[in-house]
Amino acid sequence: MFQLLTESPASELHPVHRQVPEGRRLAETILQQQPFRWFYLRLLTFLQRSVVVCVMECVEEKFKGLSLARRSRPDEATYLLHVALQPSDLLAVSCSNFTIQLHNKHTLARVGERRGHTGRMCGVTFAHSSPDLLYSGSADGTVRGWDVRRPGTEAVQMFKSDPSHLYCSFDLSCSDLLLCAGTEKVGEDSYLVFWDARKPGSGLLGSYSESHSDDITHVRFHPRDKDRLASGSTDGLVNVFDLSQGAEEEALVATCNGVSSTGSLCWSGASYTQLLCLSLDEGLHLWDLSQLDTEKPLAVFSTGDARSLTLLEDGGGVDYLVGGAWLEETQTLLVLGGKDSGELHLMECDTGGLRLLRSLKGGHASTVRCFLWDAAEEALVTGGEDAQLLLWKPGGVELAAGKRESMKSQSDFRLKSRAHKKYSYQKEKKTKS
Repeated sequence: MFQLLTESPASELHPVHRQVPEGRRLAETILQQQPFRWFYLRLLTFLQRSVVVCVMECVEEKFKGLSLARRSRPDEATYLLHVALQPSDLLAVSCSNFTIQLHNKHTLARVGERRGHTGRMCGVTFAHSSPDLLYSGSADGTVRGWDVRRPGTEAVQMFKSDPSHLYCSFDLSCSDLLLCAGTEKVGEDSYLVFWDARKPGSGLLGSYSESHSDDITHVRFHPRDKDRLASGSTDGLVNVFDLSQGAEEEALVATCNGVSSTGSLCWSGASYTQLLCLSLDEGLHLWDLSQLDTEKPLAVFSTGDARSLTLLEDGGGVDYLVGGAWLEETQTLLVLGGKDSGELHLMECDTGGLRLLRSLKGGHASTVRCFLWDAAEEALVTGGEDAQLLLWKPGGVELAAGKRESMKSQSDFRLKSRAHKKYSYQKEKKTKS
């Protein structure tokens, strides 16, 4: 109907329809007059500021009521390194003793354990379409799939590449079709290796080896585009690939210089066109990849050392950054930082930089290594080197005051943090073919 009306000659239109262009021209004529134009611009500015203030208040309100609701400690001292959420019921936590602990997400009660890895863990994630399937990656050269419904500790899937490959990172595509792992440096090369997640044991689909020159510390698939992949390395580079292009040279869409070793990556923004990079020496870079085909700079905000920023109420700063998460419900990029004493600080990151939203005290007793935001429960889950898994919820009942006993491992376990090699790379932009 709309197409027919717009294609009809003006003389054949109903008088009401003929009035629309005339009304529009009248409005344009009025707005061209200086007093009306000034009023219109002031009104538009006021409405924009009102929306921003409303969003900021909504975000602050969401976190204002957070308090400690549950606390869980394992039987043995271990670092809690990564945490993943199965929306219905479970949390999966990878530990420095190479185990995966399963917890009820509401009570934090431990409901299971998976053993099998023999090297440092590099992540855990649940499948999107089959949430009972949990994947884990390790420096033992395997990515394993676990059915969390089955008792016992045997993996139901196993993915390997070359025996010399030790994995520093891995991720699963949003379609659940593709697994990717990043390796430590092997000789002169570092590899991104790919498997068909539907065919465990069938060998590699392929690999990339030209884009990084040191350990690939983080890989992250796009939340909506199954062919978009970001990778970061201790060589200081962050690469973005379009895997539908096949060969590595054609697939490389952009290379951003993170200046120092990549610690973590996070897709963000309303259409997930932004990429957050946190470095191992507490740098933070936020890039807008929608600017790739323009002359505008990619950097939305960047700081070489977030510890130097005055962020906290006492005029100080954080000691380290844990990671970032995009919150769909408030369109907010959340960054979690902390103090060595265990205090946590929730911050918002945007074009204006970092802004403190909420500080959480009385929980951890040492460095926090991992976190996630459970949007359905409006709850924050954190895990750290004190071996504690904590649940923070609005109106949570504070635990009895007392000394927070740290179970920080005294073993010689350390996450490798190889010294960053200085390169003369500059930021490149490559137009997708």
